[in-house]
Amino acid sequence: MPERSKIVSSMMALVAAVALGLGLAPAGAIASSADVAATHAYIQANYALARAAEAEAGGTQASVVLLKQRFGRECPNVGAGSPQNEESQKLSYEAAGALWSAGYGANAGPIRAFARKVKPLRWSNPKLTRIAQSYARSLLELATLALPDLCGDVRAWSASGFRTVPAATLRFDEHVEAIVGHSIPPRLLAPYEQPGDRSALERTTHLEAKLEATEITLGFEDWTALLETVGLNQ
Repeated sequence: MPERSKIVSSMMALVAAVALGLGLAPAGAIASSADVAATHAYIQANYALARAAEAEAGGTQASVVLLKQRFGRECPNVGAGSPQNEESQKLSYEAAGALWSAGYGANAGPIRAFARKVKPLRWSNPKLTRIAQSYARSLLELATLALPDLCGDVRAWSASGFRTVPAATLRFDEHVEAIVGHSIPPRLLAPYEQPGDRSALERTTHLEAKLEATEITLGFEDWTALLETVGLNQ
């Protein structure tokens, strides 16, 4: 079961903080025109996604707040008296997933636009193609993540005397945990960049870091507040 730090870091996935150290392009690799074109298109698409995430940050947070208010109306303190153990972590992870469903869903438009631009891209280095396609798929999966029946699942867990975690919770957690994707590391893109690409990539990294700094605080606060609302432990 993921630790609290993993849950918090997952909440930052939309802005996709750049992963480092995944490897370098092969020594002596020649930048073909197709590689250069794919790299340019990818960098521009990722920059557009980061800008959209910044522009929609207020709307994204508003969607999360509305979801918390909904649970507050529909099942306040439904998990009162629940233990803090491995089973409770499964329900708390489901709560985090509910927040991701709202947050990523609010950004479904920009995510779909990014995925459409990335889908046809191919590099001579298949590693870049795999990372790009996996990243786009993971964002699409998160943007279309169905909202779990958190109220119903916590009620069912409570009705069992907090002994049996609902099967729906286990399925949802397994599905979310299987969604894995990262943006292409700049070190892999470097051999194929055009002169203007470096600037766009740096601006993207700056936007991502700015959004991450905000989301690491708000994401944890939202999760903690939701758990408190429905009476769950971390």
